[in-house]
Amino acid sequence: MKTFIFPGSFDPFSLGHMDIAKRSAQICDKLVVAVMNNRAKKSMFTAEERVAMAKECLKDIPNVEVISRESLLVDLYRELDASAVVRGLRSESDFRYEAEMNAANTLMFPQYQVIFLPCRADLAFTSSSIIKEVAFYGGDISRMVIPAVEEMVHKKVLDNQVEKT
Repeated sequence: MKTFIFPGSFDPFSLGHMDIAKRSAQICDKLVVAVMNNRAKKSMFTAEERVAMAKECLKDIPNVEVISRESLLVDLYRELDASAVVRGLRSESDFRYEAEMNAANTLMFPQYQVIFLPCRADLAFTSSSIIKEVAFYGGDISRMVIPAVEEMVHKKVLDNQVEKT
């Protein structure tokens, strides 16, 4: 059984994330979407909220499981006896970063494999950071996320603005 891991902070879960997950799920038996805690990033949403978002976005894909994990990716890879990690690439800079991460993980676990999937051209410049920035200033994010996530993002932005007043 081929198990792939699609890791990320998913803060929030975007249409680009959905595209990579759907395409990955077609080429493996089981896709584990792992909501990871990235200490370098300040998350807008809690891990539980990000898991709920991902589950809502991927609910129609039967071979997808969404989990939350705070560990090294390579440790999760070993634990799940994974076949590969899937990473979406938007740009050359994504490739450079992901190649470095792949090299580090391979040093820790030589059996580690990664599959790079280019994102759809229409989603190449969408990122979680851009989604949050656009939403903060009241912009339209409806072509970047599903309606349920759009609602969650706008509510979180509004709640954060109310807390600061």
